[in-house]
Amino acid sequence: MARGWESKSVEEQQSQATASETRPGPRPTPDQIARQRQRQGLHLSRARVIQQLETAQNPHHRQMLESALADLDAQLARLG
Repeated sequence: MARGWESKSVEEQQSQATASETRPGPRPTPDQIARQRQRQGLHLSRARVIQQLETAQNPHHRQMLESALADLDAQLARLG
């Protein structure tokens, strides 16, 4: 039974050591994390709109998508 506990402890120590090595530098603030997530969401939305634009044939639908793309670009520019 002692070996089981010992091996779990070693595994835990190894995983903690690997986790601490992968995060050098200061941790991001909650505000920075929120901005990063928002930026990622905008990039995903932008990619989806571009994909839809490539296949859109209706002129009104294309116009709506182009407007959405411009809005997403403006939001990304505001985020910096």
